[in-house]
Amino acid sequence: MNSGPNRHEKGEAVADAASSPFYTRDATRMDIAAIAAIYGFHVAQGAGTFEEVAPSPDEMRRRFDNVRARGLPWRVAEIDGAVIGYCYASPYNARSAYKFTVQSSVYVDLRWQHRGIGIALLQDVIRACKALGYHQIIAAIGDSRNEGALRLHTVAGYRTIGQALRVGVKLGRWMDIVYMQRALSDPNVPPPAGDPIGFCAAEDQTGP
Repeated sequence: MNSGPNRHEKGEAVADAASSPFYTRDATRMDIAAIAAIYGFHVAQGAGTFEEVAPSPDEMRRRFDNVRARGLPWRVAEIDGAVIGYCYASPYNARSAYKFTVQSSVYVDLRWQHRGIGIALLQDVIRACKALGYHQIIAAIGDSRNEGALRLHTVAGYRTIGQALRVGVKLGRWMDIVYMQRALSDPNVPPPAGDPIGFCAAEDQTGP
């Protein structure tokens, strides 16, 4: 799926704050090893995810295939052919009443943070989700001290809607989750009669 034309498409350089050009594009299965390495670092060293064991490339490939099978966007940023960050949208909840809401996740290689890469990726995914007919996008930010992630999502138009206190333990301390949300359409417009493009109802919607 192409998320639509934008100035980050491969073939047109984007100048970041440190003057190194980067591109954003749709991810492919060829990017899985790089994606797994980026995420693996955040699992081991960061608070942005509460996962504690880095998933294998095979597991990341399964997650990637699941997202793409639904038609949802998964974007990567690259410099000189090297993947340095990624962002994707996934279903917010398996129950069908949540079908117009997605959840975003964004991770950037530590060496390339604070250079405009995260916001470029996030904006790509926001545009794609709008085009697919989704109406809300949620982010669950690991650790209320994660100022970089909170600032990134604020710049992208998210607002804080709540906080779950001390629900996680990682890196030897209690951690919070900060929930942020961004509207993708006019909230005063009634829900469409149909489904968003690519929506797949889960077979199991029972939940806990």
